[in-house]
Amino acid sequence: MRAMIWLLCVGWLGWESTAVAADAPPRADRPNVIMILTDDQGYGDLGVHGNTVVRTPHLDRLAGESVALDRFHVCPVCAPTRTSLLTGRYHLRTGAIDTYLGRALIDPDEVTLAEVLRGAGYRTGLFGKWHLGDDFPRRPIDQGFEQAVWHRGGGIGQAADPPGNSYFNPVLHENGGDRKYEGYCSDIFTTAAIGFVEQHRREPFFAYLAFNCPHTPLEVADELVEPYRQADFPAVEARNAQGARRLTPDRETTARIYAMVSNIDDNVGRLLKRLDELQLAENTIVVFLTDNGPQQPRYNAGLRDLKGTVFDGGIRVPCYLRWTGHWDAGRRIDYPAAHIDLLPTLLAACGVAPPQVALDGQNLLGLLAGEAASGPERILFFQWHRGDVPERGRACAVRDARYKLVQPFGQQEKYAADEARWMLFDLSDDPGETNDRAAELPAEVARLRQAYEAWFADVTSTRGFAPQRIFLGAPEQPQVTLTRQDWRGPAAGWTPRSVGHWEVQVVRAGDYRITVRLAPLADISELKLSIQDRQFTAQVPATSESIVFERVALAPGAGRLEAAIAHPQGVAGATYVDVEPAN
Repeated sequence: MRAMIWLLCVGWLGWESTAVAADAPPRADRPNVIMILTDDQGYGDLGVHGNTVVRTPHLDRLAGESVALDRFHVCPVCAPTRTSLLTGRYHLRTGAIDTYLGRALIDPDEVTLAEVLRGAGYRTGLFGKWHLGDDFPRRPIDQGFEQAVWHRGGGIGQAADPPGNSYFNPVLHENGGDRKYEGYCSDIFTTAAIGFVEQHRREPFFAYLAFNCPHTPLEVADELVEPYRQADFPAVEARNAQGARRLTPDRETTARIYAMVSNIDDNVGRLLKRLDELQLAENTIVVFLTDNGPQQPRYNAGLRDLKGTVFDGGIRVPCYLRWTGHWDAGRRIDYPAAHIDLLPTLLAACGVAPPQVALDGQNLLGLLAGEAASGPERILFFQWHRGDVPERGRACAVRDARYKLVQPFGQQEKYAADEARWMLFDLSDDPGETNDRAAELPAEVARLRQAYEAWFADVTSTRGFAPQRIFLGAPEQPQVTLTRQDWRGPAAGWTPRSVGHWEVQVVRAGDYRITVRLAPLADISELKLSIQDRQFTAQVPATSESIVFERVALAPGAGRLEAAIAHPQGVAGATYVDVEPAN
């Protein structure tokens, strides 16, 4: 009975849905795919969406040459969007349920778009932000990308990154090894993507260009910021769960964000120009989208609230798809769509069979090709909040073609279930989600809540939420650096006094060299290292930055690694722990 309710609620018609499917191209004429994803760029951060301040001529031109999925949605935050985008599945199925503290690790058994295309003969490359795991078997080079240039964790300069890393001249991973680059991050990633296209221009390729901008820290060349410092940023109406208020965007913050967006625009222009020069434009599908709404208040085309929320200001984003000569430029599609739809749609366009797993997304190729006016009735679901395990009815939204049911409370760690408040919006005449109609339309509330209950029961039963473990001793990555990005525990965090642990899986028995890196302390302190129920201690001299345990015997299997420093002011965790086979 639950399965029947689920099928009715979701409108899942499978891969062969005749309402939206189109004939696949012949094998010999498979298109290339370039997917461009930006980080924290909101729906309103484009000139084509009514922003009269930001300069985005190349993206505006791309929009005009594309088919627009005008009601396109993602998750409220980074990693969940990325895992759904690459798997065609809701993120709660995939292991990557949050953005940090060990919750942004894709399960190695998930099948990515890159894996499927590579198995079908495509060359695959990622350039930019990955945010689904820094260690084998979760790195992009383990998940289908044969070439990759990426930064660790969720962002340059965050806890997973090398100390002092910057958007300028960053240390990046290149195919598994660290390399110091010269230049600005967005320029570096684009140049690498262009090089990949040039290298594989005579064979089908998939290039995933995932900018980490305009995510904080807002590091960008001052000469790009200066023109925006003189701009007029009018006040905006910011509506959150509690209601509406008028806010004036911070001038310097907004100027820096728009400078970063304009730099992205310049780089997209570089890439599109090179496609033209290589005569690849007509055989390349170009997709542009963003991973969630804006982090800071600014113009957002009338959408409600910001990143991190399930209001449309957090989850509705641009999505433009260009296939010159195949899809009509400038056409807009109002059919509700989401991140989960891009994998089945792009595979169909490329003539590649989908993976043998249960997909949540729909193949929208018929809509894009103009062969179908609309798709089957469907309901989309969105949920995100902090915590190790998702909770029913917490910070979630449900939408169909007309109505959207929202329960916006409970995003952060502290949450009481009695805070829940279900709100209903008729998006046909209220895209800004201003008029809560839950009280006057109880039948619609009940219908969408029933759909949500069936969906939540399904996605939370698929895999479970046991911690994803970090592999130690795998021959594919002998040296592993554990960071605060992936540790867990109630006191885990990124502050100097945070303490956490890592859930690990030792692959091979042997002696390991364990280096604990820490913030220097003025006093002599004691370091306690525990792994696989074994305890080690060492005295830490004042101002020391690391302690090495030369030979620690480890057995195969699961375990927990923790390194904490006891000092006169309290207890603090390590900043990094390096684990490698002992010589």
